[in-house]
Amino acid sequence: MDRAQKTEAVAELNRTFSEVGVVVVTRNLGMTVAQSTTLRTRMREAGAVYKVSKNRLARIALDGTDYTGLSDMLTGPVGLATSTDPVAAAKVAVDFAKTNDKFEIVGGAMGATVLDVAGVQALATLPSLDELRAKIVGLVQAPATKLATIAQAPAAQLARVLAAYAEKDKEAA
Repeated sequence: MDRAQKTEAVAELNRTFSEVGVVVVTRNLGMTVAQSTTLRTRMREAGAVYKVSKNRLARIALDGTDYTGLSDMLTGPVGLATSTDPVAAAKVAVDFAKTNDKFEIVGGAMGATVLDVAGVQALATLPSLDELRAKIVGLVQAPATKLATIAQAPAAQLARVLAAYAEKDKEAA
């Protein structure tokens, strides 16, 4: 990797750190290419990105961002899982760590807040932004649905009463 490539890599990482909502630092000793590909695919499906980078370049890229507290975690072979959704990268990393013993979570950060392993696992248990949006829409929509049902009920009852009287008149005749 020549100097221009390193400069480009640092700029790209810095741009990534400026845009994301969470960074999860992982250690991936001895993972096969297939396992790594599976992890990247799961991350992509969740709207997250998993990238392995040189620690020195990542430390340089952290300068000037909210994630400067991560520099102590960048030792040995590490990978960085990032996502704009504060929960997506943590969820995928924790789920993948459960099924793969060669993949471990070192820590992470949400903005300036540095998280340990337990913090990342707690973050993974929270609902994602899409799930929260769906719950909010459901809560907002529920009163309107109930109101429509209540408003429609008297007319439906009146129609049933009239139908019963009509049926009674047919039987009497």
